Amino acid sequence: MMNKLQDFEQEQLRPEVPEFNIGDTVDVHVRIVEGDKERVQVFTGTVIARKSGGSRAAFTVRRIVAGEGVERVFPLHSPWIEKVVVKRRGRVRRAKLYYLRKRIGKATKVRERIGQDRDGKKKD
Repeated sequence: MMNKLQDFEQEQLRPEVPEFNIGDTVDVHVRIVEGDKERVQVFTGTVIARKSGGSRAAFTVRRIVAGEGVERVFPLHSPWIEKVVVKRRGRVRRAKLYYLRKRIGKATKVRERIGQDRDGKKKD
């Protein structure tokens, strides 16, 4: 029984997982179906959380729209996500950036990581 569940979960996983971290500003290209038409909508924002868990992995993206904070939780392996494009790398010291919910304006900015690789080490 357990092997069947694990095999099913392995089939659901996305072959290429986008490379991004918490604090990064990303463009999430989401396929949206309206009636019989299908289009791609871009949701731009800061990644404030990631949740692991195999096929149940998810990430939360937050942005400000008309002065109001909007958050969306995207399943990482969802077929509705076309691609995730990293626009800016963020330099953070927390695993979850929920404190950004209380901040407004320029206080919601995350420092940019410049000249470093994914692990925070300097590039040659």
